[in-house]
Amino acid sequence: MGHLTMEPKTVTLLMIISLHGATAVTHSLKYFYTASSGVPNFPKFVTVGLVDEIQMFHYDSNTRRAKPKQDWMSNATADDPTYWQRQTGNLLVTQQAFKADIETAKQRFNQTGGVHIVQNMYGCEWDDETDEVKGYDQYGYDGEDFISFDLKTETWIAPKQQAVITKHKWDNNRAEIAQIKNYLTQDCPEWVKKYVNYGRSSLMRTERPSVSLLQKTPSSPVSCHATGFYPDRASLFWRREGEELHEDVDHGEILPNHDGSFQMSVDLKLPSVPAEDWGRYECVFQLSGVMEDIVTRLYKVVNMASQVETEIRSDEGNASMTTIIIIIAVAVLLIGVGFMAYKKCKAKYPL
Repeated sequence: MGHLTMEPKTVTLLMIISLHGATAVTHSLKYFYTASSGVPNFPKFVTVGLVDEIQMFHYDSNTRRAKPKQDWMSNATADDPTYWQRQTGNLLVTQQAFKADIETAKQRFNQTGGVHIVQNMYGCEWDDETDEVKGYDQYGYDGEDFISFDLKTETWIAPKQQAVITKHKWDNNRAEIAQIKNYLTQDCPEWVKKYVNYGRSSLMRTERPSVSLLQKTPSSPVSCHATGFYPDRASLFWRREGEELHEDVDHGEILPNHDGSFQMSVDLKLPSVPAEDWGRYECVFQLSGVMEDIVTRLYKVVNMASQVETEIRSDEGNASMTTIIIIIAVAVLLIGVGFMAYKKCKAKYPL
């Protein structure tokens, strides 16, 4: 199959910020390509880039142009006037390479027609306090792991028999392995810092969410829902009389909203707790970089199916307020097909 192109200006990026203590931040730069065949009315090749899960770059085989998705990406052309032209040119070449990769993968799996998808994700995580860097490079085919690079051993790992040919070929290409290692550990962190600096005013902001409680029926779990927060370095949990609960609690994923903010939920099962004891429970939201927690105490939740108002007492810092909730509508807009395919790290694809 084809080989990985690691030139940092040829692809897009995805930056994920994760929680790392109160002040330190781990910035993650992630690139991914998605190539497909047999999918009607859909581009055969898509490249989507995100910084802090905010889309800032897009390319697809229909438009055949690399385009910025955030105003602050104009800083890229200020530093390099040919930035977008070069991105476009390089991705036109990469598009052809991935087209060949799909055909190679189909041969390996003895396939002919049908719908097939190849995806590659690679990038790095950089801790802005310790300067520690972690790199990764992963491929998948039709939604399953195909081959991945082990930076510690500098070898490729093939979880499927069909990828062994690729593994042997790439393991023997020591020059390319050296190039990949240099990119993941040296060049990639430098690009992380550059892009973070471009969007600093937007990416380094903090926005506190609105927090609501909802119970669909008297026997349903009580869901604590926080939406509108930024960045995604946040935690949401239930506690009883000051102690965090781990049993009968179901944590949801952090998901992006259409406006670039985030949302998350955590459900609490209260099958045997009398309603008069609910006041001992509270939902706590914590955002990295913000000292004050948002604490929403559970007093009474009424069956929402009957459209009865729900009364919740919320303690925010030293303040308290009563919130009346009628309906909670959760709207999730995942940015870009590439991001949707890779959200659970299940779409790394073959070479």
